[in-house]
Amino acid sequence: MTISLFSTWCLIIGVLLILIGLSDTWRRRLPVSTSVLYLVAGYLLGPQGFGFIQIGLPNDAGLVEMMAEIALLISLFAVGLRLRVRLSDRMWLAPVLMATLAMVLTIAAMVGVGIALGLTLGAALLLASILAPTDPVLASDLQVDNIKDRDQLRFSLTGEGGLNDGAAFPFLMLALGVLGLHELGPLGSRWWSVDVAWATLGGLALGWALGLAFSRAVVYLRHEREQAFGMESFLTLGLIALTYGLALSIATYGFLAVFAAGLAVRHIEHRHDLNRSPGADKTIAARDKGVAAAATPALTSAYMAKAVLDFALDLEKLAELTVMLVVGALLTSQAFTGTSLIVALTLIFVARPIAIYLAPIGTLLTPTQRRLAAWFGIRGIGSVYYLAFAITHGPTMNEMRIITDAVLVTIVVSVLLHGSSATPIMELYRTRRASRGKRLS
Repeated sequence: MTISLFSTWCLIIGVLLILIGLSDTWRRRLPVSTSVLYLVAGYLLGPQGFGFIQIGLPNDAGLVEMMAEIALLISLFAVGLRLRVRLSDRMWLAPVLMATLAMVLTIAAMVGVGIALGLTLGAALLLASILAPTDPVLASDLQVDNIKDRDQLRFSLTGEGGLNDGAAFPFLMLALGVLGLHELGPLGSRWWSVDVAWATLGGLALGWALGLAFSRAVVYLRHEREQAFGMESFLTLGLIALTYGLALSIATYGFLAVFAAGLAVRHIEHRHDLNRSPGADKTIAARDKGVAAAATPALTSAYMAKAVLDFALDLEKLAELTVMLVVGALLTSQAFTGTSLIVALTLIFVARPIAIYLAPIGTLLTPTQRRLAAWFGIRGIGSVYYLAFAITHGPTMNEMRIITDAVLVTIVVSVLLHGSSATPIMELYRTRRASRGKRLS
């Protein structure tokens, strides 16, 4: 990145952050999400608009991959911190099924669409795997409202986004293997053993272990030694970087590891919460380091978890802005081909709903929740990362241009449709559930 390009990015992001901050109340009344605004701004500032942002694929794939990678790490850690439900709780069944079985069904459907559109098997699988992960960030109205939110729909969509950004990786590696760019082993043995079993389970286990160790160490230092106060930003970034670096060094999936680390941090806080006193929430909100130091481990853990989550959420907003600006700048009018639109509309209106209805989650979600889960399969930052990763790791085939256009158009269509419908639909959903709860009480 040149100095001139860096200064341009600083100028653009600085202006947008100030504008969004000053117009927050007015912006919340708009029928679209902030992601849509960032997307439009990126397009207007990009090569198709005023040309302030000069970026394109495949030339800048490495830069795009790095930006999306950082954004995903921040968002996945924040998602893990949001989900304050024990792993043994039945609520986890729905997001796990959606992030595994439903995702596999979606990939299978999109492979069929790709082949029908003239792509080879490897290219069709590559397209399907890039579009497989849902986004944990772009539709904030779909996420859990707070750490005590036990709404099954919001929990399922949030958990799905946290899990399948890593769970889709084996299928990307399978696609690269089919294209001759990755070693699959005899009868796919290496893919099953390394890319699926070891990389997935190892990443989850590593992230969980590091998250537990991190939380216990901080609670001990703050409660017993009165140390490590006021360093939440360093601790958060340190845990994310350490977890991701170790996960990659042992050939596991870093995204799953970082997500699991966030879950583990919240797990320690949740376990200590059983011993929390009735007035604890006021103490935590005060953010008084002296009080926190002298308090019980329950208060210390809760204070730490809340401070880490607040910092992660601030970073997440910045990451969302940056990546959506990039997507908007990458978009061209030529990308909106018949093939791209067919891929986007089929994924949103056919493949996603069919996958959700075929997955055995009927007893876990109400009919209304299932319909909303079928609709809200937003695509975004995860697909941007997988696309850039695929480009930087080999495919120079002519079909890569078709895949790139289809992915970018799908993200744009998804952000526009889901971003504009999330707020009114979820408001109606909350109102109806609240009114039904009053009738039953």
